[in-house]
Amino acid sequence: MGAAGSAQRMILSGDYAVAYGVQLSRTQLAPVYPITPQTPILEKLSELVYQGTCTAELMTVESEHTAMAAALSASLAGVRVFTASASQGILYMHEMLHFAASTRAPVVMVGVNRAHSTPWAFWADHTDSLSQRDTGWVQLYSETPQEALDLVPISYRVAEQLFVPVMPVFEAVYVSHTYEPVEIPAQELVDSFLPPFPDQFRLNTDEPRNYGVATSAQGYMANRRRLAAAMGQVPGVLKQALDSWGQLTGRSYGLVEPYRCEDAELILVTIGGMAGTAREAVDQLRAEGLRVGVLKQRLVRPVPVAELRQHLQGAQKVAVVDRNYSPGLGGIICQEVRSALQGLAGAPPVHGLIAGVGGVNVGVQDLVAMARLALAEAEPTPDGTWYEGGVA
Repeated sequence: MGAAGSAQRMILSGDYAVAYGVQLSRTQLAPVYPITPQTPILEKLSELVYQGTCTAELMTVESEHTAMAAALSASLAGVRVFTASASQGILYMHEMLHFAASTRAPVVMVGVNRAHSTPWAFWADHTDSLSQRDTGWVQLYSETPQEALDLVPISYRVAEQLFVPVMPVFEAVYVSHTYEPVEIPAQELVDSFLPPFPDQFRLNTDEPRNYGVATSAQGYMANRRRLAAAMGQVPGVLKQALDSWGQLTGRSYGLVEPYRCEDAELILVTIGGMAGTAREAVDQLRAEGLRVGVLKQRLVRPVPVAELRQHLQGAQKVAVVDRNYSPGLGGIICQEVRSALQGLAGAPPVHGLIAGVGGVNVGVQDLVAMARLALAEAEPTPDGTWYEGGVA
């Protein structure tokens, strides 16, 4: 990792950056099953373990369902665990994702966004991870390989402080396989940021415990209320973790990140890698005299209602660009932004734009055109407007 106490700069893909994040977090067990475009994470982890720099034990299993079952079981036994998946793999884990959240296992799993079948596709689409939004997992979306690395130790800190599973997410190809300069922090820095795995889950034969046992209706509701209370603490705990990470590394992140929103007539809202393209589009629109800004939403679960209201309430219009589609509803993030603004005095109308589904490329000029479309629309359409620009 370079000289003691110093960071190292490398050219890494998002997948490879995650592997270094796992190494720096001193993860102890990684049950993994390969699936495109997540497989390079497993490959790089294998290399780091072989080199002796990563202390995680790799566990090869027969399916994604088993990978999550092994991860949550090891977590409940007192081990810091990691796994990763994408697309059909995340869908196959669905049952166990509910189990992990309900048993309060602080598992960290990276989701690499890929369109799910059918038909088969291998490019970025947020529907796979967003379809798991009701399982009880915290979801954080990265824009770059650097963020992908940084969010691994940050996710562990939140997960192990509140005993909730956390899913850092980024997009296939655009982040997973794109190489950029990445700063790898010194091990000592990460050790100062991330405490050892909490003792609460240590195996102890003198204090036997059961997980997943049958309960009464009242017991089930009490469990859900405790999970709800923990999720309610996530924004505050995550803010503290992000601030601490920023002080240590100089890289500051927020639950949401506004760009040129102060006097914006229209604010574009998006998640993931599209945010960087949206900032370029905003700069072009500003140069033409149009007051447009962009709000990047990093925290998707729980929904950062206070932050969304804070940054969107002054706009005349909001347009949410969704790289997903919920049949019969439209864009998922759009509907959640509308819900967050419900009841806010003077709340702006929220226009839904669906673009990039299945991995279709969304360029600067596409977002410029979408902004113009939103500015021209008198009333929002109920389920979103499909934008057919870009190249598949």
